[in-house]
Amino acid sequence: MNYPEIKITFLGTGTSGGVPMIACGCYVCSSPDEKDKRLRSSILVQSSRTTLVVDTTPDFRTQMLRANVRKLDAVIFTHPHKDHIAGLDDVKAFNYFQNKPMDIYANELTQEALKREFSYIFADKRYPGVPSVTMHTITDKTFIVGDIPVTPILVYHLQMPVLGFRFGKFAYITDANRIDDEEKQKIIGSDTVVINALRKDSHISHFNLQEAVELVDEMEIPNVYFTHISHQLGTHEEINYELKPHRQLAYDGLQLQF
Repeated sequence: MNYPEIKITFLGTGTSGGVPMIACGCYVCSSPDEKDKRLRSSILVQSSRTTLVVDTTPDFRTQMLRANVRKLDAVIFTHPHKDHIAGLDDVKAFNYFQNKPMDIYANELTQEALKREFSYIFADKRYPGVPSVTMHTITDKTFIVGDIPVTPILVYHLQMPVLGFRFGKFAYITDANRIDDEEKQKIIGSDTVVINALRKDSHISHFNLQEAVELVDEMEIPNVYFTHISHQLGTHEEINYELKPHRQLAYDGLQLQF
C-alpha cells in the first residue's frame, strides 16, 4: 500500500479536564510554561491532498483556529466519551465554506452516541445552520480517507472498545489501559507511536506513565510521545527530564513529519 508523506499536529494533549484544570492552583496548573497548557487530546493529520482530524474535543473550535485549519476533509472518532466528541457541532463552519457535508468515521458504539448527543444533526427535519455530516462505519479493516490509508487498532478503556489508528509509520492511541497481542501486531514496526499516559499513579481505565513506557519498550518502538496527560503527572520539563530521549511527553502544537 502506498502511503503519502504526512504531517501530524498535536491539537491537544490533555485529559478530559485539560491543563490547567478549572479551580486548581497546583504547581502544574500554575506553570508559566506554554507546554503545560494542554487542551483536550486530538491530532490533525495532513497530506498534500487530505486533511483529517482525530476526534472533535470540547476545544475543537479553538484548536481549528489556533492551527489555522482552512480545509477539513474528515473526522475520525476514537470513542464516544464527551471529551472526544463534544465539538462536533463546530464542523458546520467547514460545511459553510466547503459547501458539502463533513465525512465522519466511527464505530457503531460511537455512532450511537453521536446520534443521541447530537440528535438535531441526524433528525429527519433539520433547521438551517445545523451541521451536515456523512457517516461512515469503521470496521477492523484499513480504510482510505482521500489519499491517507487508516488502519484501526482495537484497544480497551476498561471495558469500552476504543480505536487507535495507524497512518503509515505513525500510530496514535488514546484512552487505553489494555491492548491485546493481536492488535499489538498492528502497532509493531511503527517508527513513532503516541500513547496515553495519564499520571504516575495507577488508574482504572488509563495507562499510567510506567505502564505506557513498559508497553512501548516491549514493542520496541523507536520513538514515542505520551499524550492524554493530567495535571497529576507533573510539569512537561520535569517529566521529560526523567524519561529517555526517545520517550517524551507530547505538547500542544508539536508537529511531526513522516
